[in-house]
Amino acid sequence: MASNPGPTAIYTRPGCPYCTKIKELYNGKGWTYSEFVLGRNFTKPQFYNQFGQGATFPQVLINGRVTGGCTETVKYLMEKKHL
Repeated sequence: MASNPGPTAIYTRPGCPYCTKIKELYNGKGWTYSEFVLGRNFTKPQFYNQFGQGATFPQVLINGRVTGGCTETVKYLMEKKHL
């Protein structure tokens, strides 16, 4: 099994297919993550304040570093040899 990339936070919104994909990837690898859901844990203004006005869902932080959305996070995990 590939090594766990470290503490991960995933910012999601209900109904987001890319949010589901990144969570399925983590669940499939047995990696843990903290999920923060729009409308439950944060508001849109808080999301844009943290990630920028053009940010899309999901946004992923690994070891406190913003890795971006689903595609960018998968690329990061491959570059770091976690996948």
